[in-house]
Amino acid sequence: MPRMTTFVLVPGFWLGAWAWRSTAAELRRHGHDVYPISLTGLGERAHLARPDTDFDVHVTDVVNLLRYENLRDVVLVGHSYAGSVVTAAADRVTDRVAQLVYVDTGPLPDGVAQVEFTPPAERERNAALVADHGDGWRLPPPPWADLAADVPDVDDSIVTLLRERSIDQPWATATAPVRLTGAWEKLPRLGVLSSFTAAQVQGMAATMPLYRHMAGDAWRYEELPTWHWPMLSRPIELAAILHQARLTA
Repeated sequence: MPRMTTFVLVPGFWLGAWAWRSTAAELRRHGHDVYPISLTGLGERAHLARPDTDFDVHVTDVVNLLRYENLRDVVLVGHSYAGSVVTAAADRVTDRVAQLVYVDTGPLPDGVAQVEFTPPAERERNAALVADHGDGWRLPPPPWADLAADVPDVDDSIVTLLRERSIDQPWATATAPVRLTGAWEKLPRLGVLSSFTAAQVQGMAATMPLYRHMAGDAWRYEELPTWHWPMLSRPIELAAILHQARLTA
């Protein structure tokens, strides 16, 4: 009998647990235990958003799920921004995590905030959106239709879903720095790459400090070419990669 694995699925900016629905259903079909989570202020927890909802609050969301559900040997999956969330959560409760999976993302170094990952011009645009349209503490979702243009895997139903369910991101989650002890570095890691190739990531890891944690023997990579949100555009294929990931956890 194949070994059942416990997956915790953490979405990135603007999204909630709903974004993992098809991927989670496919993993459950394979017999796995799956916990998609909505971070504080997002998804069905949108009503809990506050100006002080920051990165540490989101890390605590994940840590508390692992503790209060008494989850162990977990494959902890983070998409986009949540790559840093799952890294920091694993750093706190390393004994509960078997493997980290980064969906089109990677871990930020200790002391770096998510906002530092974006180019200066984009950072300025986002800060202006927060000031002008987010009451000074929320980042509105992007124009999904523009991002989906010319992406073969993305149809109108996906764009509609994103328009209806994406939520302003508490800006403090982007500006608060990651705090790591280094305990997480002993864990095996899988990178699922949708908007980069493995060769591109390995090249960036060798030359750019923000990517330095994405090289080394702890890593392996799988490519799933699509847009940045493969759980929506190629959910079944993503589930197949995660299903295989259990073999190395």
